[in-house]
Amino acid sequence: MKSKQTVVLNEADVEKVKAFSASVAMVKQELAKDVVGQKDIIDNVLIAIVAGGNVLLEGVPGVGKTRLVRSLGRALELPFSRIQFTPDLMPSDVTGTNVITKDADGNMKTVFNRGPIFANLILADEINRATPKTQSAMLEVMQEHKVTVAKQTYVLKEPFFVMATENPIEQDGTYPLPEAQMDRFMFKLIVGFPTGEELADIVNMTQITMDETATAVIDGPTVLAMRELAKSVPVIDDVLNYAVKLVTGTHPELADASETAKKYIKYGASPRAAQALITAAKVRALMNGNYNVSYDDVNALAYPVLRHRIKVNYSAINDGINVDGVIGQLLSEYKKYAK
Repeated sequence: MKSKQTVVLNEADVEKVKAFSASVAMVKQELAKDVVGQKDIIDNVLIAIVAGGNVLLEGVPGVGKTRLVRSLGRALELPFSRIQFTPDLMPSDVTGTNVITKDADGNMKTVFNRGPIFANLILADEINRATPKTQSAMLEVMQEHKVTVAKQTYVLKEPFFVMATENPIEQDGTYPLPEAQMDRFMFKLIVGFPTGEELADIVNMTQITMDETATAVIDGPTVLAMRELAKSVPVIDDVLNYAVKLVTGTHPELADASETAKKYIKYGASPRAAQALITAAKVRALMNGNYNVSYDDVNALAYPVLRHRIKVNYSAINDGINVDGVIGQLLSEYKKYAK
């Protein structure tokens, strides 16, 4: 494929790209003070924050999920809130509720007490332990960054970011997230167990202090300015069409479905997957000092964008192929278009 589009940078654009990548580098440097390893996780979390998306994190307890968000809050100078999801948690425990109080004159009035969702960085810990009723309270806020209580709508301050966690081991007493809510996560990231060397560094770090030591290097308005810059990053038609092909190729019912989808996929990814691929790829390009989206950007983000949006069939299970394996085969099948 040959593209007819070219990207020409002026001096101002060059400086903006340098400033963007420098800001990300400073944040990563601060996070390294509190989080050992997990470089890919940190990169993707930062991409999601700048892009305005949410992240679903899967990992066993104790791998630093809470520490990561707290450290992010310090480095970005943003309020942090943690919500521990349990079976008895109610929607009002998340969003807040109206209470009746007396004013200075003794008159009764209704006041809205804001819930923990009113922060910039939210850690929804073990979100699949809450009932579907409580999980549904997160749908509006994750998609529209708004909360509606008693017909009154409250807009949350930007930037707003939700990182929800799931424990892949303990599944007793959990409620699987509905597909509509899963689709509202830009990424699903898998947090692996640290290596022996990393574990030793973690132990040594926590012997000194259990508190986060990251310091603020950028603030909320800077993050929003970075988001606006990312929106302006051009995407040539060939790369855009490639991302679209990857998503449509996950649908076995379509005429142009991939052979991988026909063999291993039961349900394909939603249109949000294509949106997430391009939006996140723009941020990744800027993080790497580029002002245009490449095929490598799309390929690198295909796994976190698609792994929670496609469902494999029994053939994949019987052949011992998981979701990531199917995505890998899909990328191999479509590499002919990434030229």
